[in-house]
Amino acid sequence: MDQDIALLLAVAQGDERAFTALYNRYHQRLAVHIYRITKSTELAEEVVHDVFLKIWLNRETLTGIGNFPVYLYVISRNAALNCLKRTAREKALTTDLDPALDQLPLAETSEEDYRYILIDEAIDRLPPQQRQAYLLARHERLTYTEVAMRMGLSKETVKKYLQIATEFISGYITKKLIISILFFIQNNL
Repeated sequence: MDQDIALLLAVAQGDERAFTALYNRYHQRLAVHIYRITKSTELAEEVVHDVFLKIWLNRETLTGIGNFPVYLYVISRNAALNCLKRTAREKALTTDLDPALDQLPLAETSEEDYRYILIDEAIDRLPPQQRQAYLLARHERLTYTEVAMRMGLSKETVKKYLQIATEFISGYITKKLIISILFFIQNNL
């Protein structure tokens, strides 16, 4: 417990080595804990990175934490549940939109081509670094670490860029599809 307190004090003062030590100390246990909730290795890893990013961004508040393991498990559980809710909402939205998409006359563009066009449009609208990180990770299939090394960024920054980019692309596509559905409905009434 004394070692945690010393690490937390150092992290609160911006010591990156102490943060790395804290991360290394709890990463594996936290990933197992989150995996039990999400039943997904990918989601567990995403939540672990989000939790530690949040800890780093709010590091000044670490000095007021009495029992770090309990704090860590509570915020990670909440983050995991939020992640599951978000995933369920996205899945429900996609499921709700798919039948309507089958009815859309997309001129001479197939449904799949239309989706790819929307994805490309959304990617083109991303800020340059987010776009580059997204393309390296999704199109070239590089890991977060490889993208970070290639772009000269931290792994956590790359992860955050990809999270923001993915949320933007999903939102963009959803808005465009809803507009297309409304346009179709309006023209067929």
